[in-house]
Amino acid sequence: MLTAMSKIFLFLWLSPLLLVAVLAAAIAFGGPGQPAPMASIGDPFKGVDTSDLPVLQRIAARDTTPLAFRSYLPAQPRGSVVLVHGSSASSQSMHVLAKALSDAGYATYALDMRGHGASGTKGQIDHVGQLEDDVEDFMRVLQPVRPATLIGFSAGGGFVLRFAADARQRLFDNYLLLSPFISQDAPTYRPNSGGWVSVGLPRLVGLSLLNAAGVHALDQLPVTRFALNDYGMTHLTPAYSFALASNFRPQRDWRANIQAATMPMALVAGSDDEAFHADRFEKLFADAGRPIEVTLLPGVGHIGLTLDSGAVAAVAATLNRLNRKP
Repeated sequence: MLTAMSKIFLFLWLSPLLLVAVLAAAIAFGGPGQPAPMASIGDPFKGVDTSDLPVLQRIAARDTTPLAFRSYLPAQPRGSVVLVHGSSASSQSMHVLAKALSDAGYATYALDMRGHGASGTKGQIDHVGQLEDDVEDFMRVLQPVRPATLIGFSAGGGFVLRFAADARQRLFDNYLLLSPFISQDAPTYRPNSGGWVSVGLPRLVGLSLLNAAGVHALDQLPVTRFALNDYGMTHLTPAYSFALASNFRPQRDWRANIQAATMPMALVAGSDDEAFHADRFEKLFADAGRPIEVTLLPGVGHIGLTLDSGAVAAVAATLNRLNRKP
């Protein structure tokens, strides 16, 4: 029989092996499931007229990867806008909003963020921080007319908040967040973003632990999947790798992220948002020590914020206020 001391030594010897086994199982088998299609996200786009959709243009990022975008250019621009789409989407999803902002006098550029649309491999980036580099490269090559505003919708709004806190935040004169994802720990979050996303939490935690130890070899494994219909599964980005999911959002310490964003900023959301608690945005920013202008649009849902004629007009009006223009 084992003595008490032998049992202690055996436990100490086996514990690291058990921890490694649990971590390996979490990463291997703890990936995201496939959520059922979310009609309120996908269906509104069926009625969008894209017959006048601008052709894709491209610039080369610093790693030579072509980054795709669409331009909406008025004759005499009063400023410029760079648009960042939401999760799974591409520049095409910003078509209605981009046209409205161009009609309001802004040279508007809708991006295919790396890992989406025609920019890079869908669902993948090389490393966390690459998306910020891509935006910097876009501004360096295009040099849009000033004042320049970075606008992001949903997960793209979360990324815009991330960029607004970056050392390169002065590449833009101001920032506009459209119903932004802040964090799964933020009071604005609805579980699974209202049914839009499935998160492989065991894998996410396991990869986070590996990253904390400096191991990034498995960062390309998928950790989130989106509630897409058949069209979306074929044409959009159905899943995000750990690297992309970690980058296309605010920093983990989202309160510090908000506090570090010093340029002028505003937020617009619909009161009937299905993905987030829109009525909590104003308090969230105030409690984080960075009060901003928050506009809630009655009767507007999540996707309606970028498609409804009244909503896009309200976004343009908020942009004018940021730029102090009538």
